[in-house]
Amino acid sequence: MTDKAFRIKTMTRSELDLAIAWAAQEGWSPGFHDADSYYKADPNGFLMGYLGDEPIACISVIKYDDSFGFLGFYIVKPTYRGQGYGMQMWQAGLRYLDACNIGLDGVVEQQENYKKSGFELAYGNIRFAGNTSDFAHANKALTSAETIDLVPLAEIPFPTLDAYDRAFFPAIRSEFTQQWITQKDSHALGVLHDGVLSGYGVIRPTQDGYKIAPLFAETPELAERLFLHLIALVKDDAAIFIDVPNVNKAGMELVKRFDMTPCFETARMYTGNAPELPLSKTFGVTSFEIG
Repeated sequence: MTDKAFRIKTMTRSELDLAIAWAAQEGWSPGFHDADSYYKADPNGFLMGYLGDEPIACISVIKYDDSFGFLGFYIVKPTYRGQGYGMQMWQAGLRYLDACNIGLDGVVEQQENYKKSGFELAYGNIRFAGNTSDFAHANKALTSAETIDLVPLAEIPFPTLDAYDRAFFPAIRSEFTQQWITQKDSHALGVLHDGVLSGYGVIRPTQDGYKIAPLFAETPELAERLFLHLIALVKDDAAIFIDVPNVNKAGMELVKRFDMTPCFETARMYTGNAPELPLSKTFGVTSFEIG
């Protein structure tokens, strides 16, 4: 039974900090400085549900353009679950993304519920965990004789990076990307193959350690080079996480080669046709929350 006092409003920037705190309580391990990046993606795409003056529920529905959106941050405070508030948030979110192909990364157990709203499974993403100590003696050498350089992303003109990133996402997300790669306390590297940008990755601190997100590369060899160098930039003895599409065979082999352990899984689902993305070059997903 829902309460007539329940209302839904667009979040302020400070309310997004609260949503991220809730996500941390759920064990989703958000980054310490994610909020500014998320807000850049779509400041109107974060909804908060209030019961009287108390915030009790949230959802993110990022509208990248008129054709594609992404749903996440679907949380109801435990005390208020099972009372219809979550469904009201869900319906409000879907209304905001009306006419869009909507993506989400949902928990595997909820697939059937998402299907009732028109979502269909595309593939799975698996979160793997390790520790910096596991990589201390990893061989960073490449067998290739071709010219390969690793450079800070700050040294690469942003239009070049933005153009590369566009192949990996169904819509333009330039403002988000520019903010994401310059997050406080993060490290961002690009890999140049014969002078051409051929991959990039970001590692940032989260509630539980450090996460590599995203990790894009033209070949498994370049992906491993980026992967190891990003981890080497973490000076602490810390947990390392990466979310790998389960359809990327080389990505799955990479994390298993370093004995990383699967610890969480999501179902990537869409309401329309799954976008044609280079999943064989996607070794680490950017975000389960906003795509």
